[in-house]
Amino acid sequence: MAEPALRISELTKDFGGLRAVDNISLQVDEGELVGLIGPNGCGKTTTFNCISGMLKLTSGKVEVLGQDATEMRPDQIQRLGLTRTFQHTWLWREMTVVENLLVPPRHQFQPNALLALLKPGTRESEAKRIQNAYEVLDLLEVPHMAHNLTSELSGGQSKLVDIGRALMSDPRFLLLDEPVAGVAGPLAERIFQNLRRLTTERGIGMLVIEHNMDFILRRDVDRIIVMNNGQVLMEGSPKEIRESRDVIEAYLGSSGEVPND
Repeated sequence: MAEPALRISELTKDFGGLRAVDNISLQVDEGELVGLIGPNGCGKTTTFNCISGMLKLTSGKVEVLGQDATEMRPDQIQRLGLTRTFQHTWLWREMTVVENLLVPPRHQFQPNALLALLKPGTRESEAKRIQNAYEVLDLLEVPHMAHNLTSELSGGQSKLVDIGRALMSDPRFLLLDEPVAGVAGPLAERIFQNLRRLTTERGIGMLVIEHNMDFILRRDVDRIIVMNNGQVLMEGSPKEIRESRDVIEAYLGSSGEVPND
């Protein structure tokens, strides 16, 4: 049986006397699109920061693509094949979209610029990266934005470029922190359709934080994991999550109801 792309075992993260993440365990397979939801402050982003090496775990274990990543730095985890985005995009605003995409690919920099230019195959490698950048823009259905400055983009377009940068590192697993936050309805729908296509066609595993429960319950995700008060409250299909009284109470209180389709 194949190892899961991401496995978290009994992960705990404390900040002084505050326990932000409390002994959670979960796993996601390659080619699987899984939503991670929960009320504000429930520990979703802290969990992402622990997985990606930005925060040191208090206890527990993180395995990425079959390797123990618990003590690894973010760059080491990225080299394993895991890439993440953040809730707020941080694009290089005085660079074009395609220039932003050309920065993240792995194994392209040398300590000496002159040696890099003289290295055999450098021009071919650069041409391949440029071709890949345009292919990613085609995949995201925004090739017309290639030469726009990112300072000219809308919030939704910036989210697409951020996802494109993540794809340029040739990931096998993606952590996406609210990829459609602040994005208008039709574009948000398109973003999720493209994410689904990436899992299906490229076999990339994805764990996606989404604060809007009603939105993600209507998307084509394989499973949803619900967090509350730093713990995993439940996981299951969108239908199972929608019908859970515990989930409804965590979000809306005991009198709340989750909208029906």
